[in-house]
Amino acid sequence: MKGIESLVEEAMEYKKKGLKEKEIATELSLSVDTVTWLLTRNVKEEKPPIDVQIGWRSVGVFGGRIGLFATLFSDIIMEEMDDLDTDFDTVTGVAINGIPLATLISEQLGKELAIYRPREEERRGGGGALSSNYASVEGKKVVIVDDVISTGETMQGAITDMEEMGAEVVLCVVSVNKDSRDEVIGVPLRALIRTQVIG
Repeated sequence: MKGIESLVEEAMEYKKKGLKEKEIATELSLSVDTVTWLLTRNVKEEKPPIDVQIGWRSVGVFGGRIGLFATLFSDIIMEEMDDLDTDFDTVTGVAINGIPLATLISEQLGKELAIYRPREEERRGGGGALSSNYASVEGKKVVIVDDVISTGETMQGAITDMEEMGAEVVLCVVSVNKDSRDEVIGVPLRALIRTQVIG
């Protein structure tokens, strides 16, 4: 786990490269609130927001390891489809970290692949876009895949946008749930790991 000063330096470097706070949060696997605190507050005097940093490097550097994660996701998705007594047509990966997982899940389960790019300025109403190089979601049952859920705003935006495009979102899956929720605006949420702050 990196120290606060190291995180401040990394956040500042990303900012100098032109990344927005949401993009920096994705790169550092932190919430946007934490990144804002790192960039704008006196970290020695003010208490940081409650957050958990997720380090992916040991998984993300090898496709085979991502494939093992995708196998876990595929198993959980199929279990949920049985429990919900439904099926789905399309796996939608949320850019950027949900894309490799969704790609491999799509391959393993023989489902279509869609790619969703959230808006840089997150808002619950959505406003992101699907890549036209991949599957459409219109008239399809969709499973949304991302790496981490913190505030839930990205997932809420993705669900809202998918529904406005004519999809029925039947499940959301993430690697890590940094919240206690089991659903996002009425859609079931499953995670490989759920974190909980105690104290």
